[in-house]
Amino acid sequence: MPLERAELGRYGEDLAAAHLEATGCRILARNWRCRLGELDLVALEGQCLVVCEVKTRQSITAGDPLEAVTAVKARRLRRLTGAWLATQDRFFADVRIDVVGIVCPETGPARMVHLKGVF
Repeated sequence: MPLERAELGRYGEDLAAAHLEATGCRILARNWRCRLGELDLVALEGQCLVVCEVKTRQSITAGDPLEAVTAVKARRLRRLTGAWLATQDRFFADVRIDVVGIVCPETGPARMVHLKGVF
């Protein structure tokens, strides 16, 4: 049964958060918003801040979910990351922006691709 768009997005973010935690990250924020937009997931991996954009689709008919992260979106993610950092009172040794693409077909398991440090 097809999921509604908001349900699908939330499901994808839940999968991505679980994946990040399984790889040793600690989730610091989910769906952080400011006037510039929203960050899906903000995590900590050691001393590295990881900002993760999650794109979830039910099929690749309209393209791979990773293709939805354009140069315009990348610039917005960098600005949002700076805005998030400005709200913090701590130092991060490194900052990286990751993208997780998830395809959740109506039947079968979800498929996930995690690209680290893409921007």
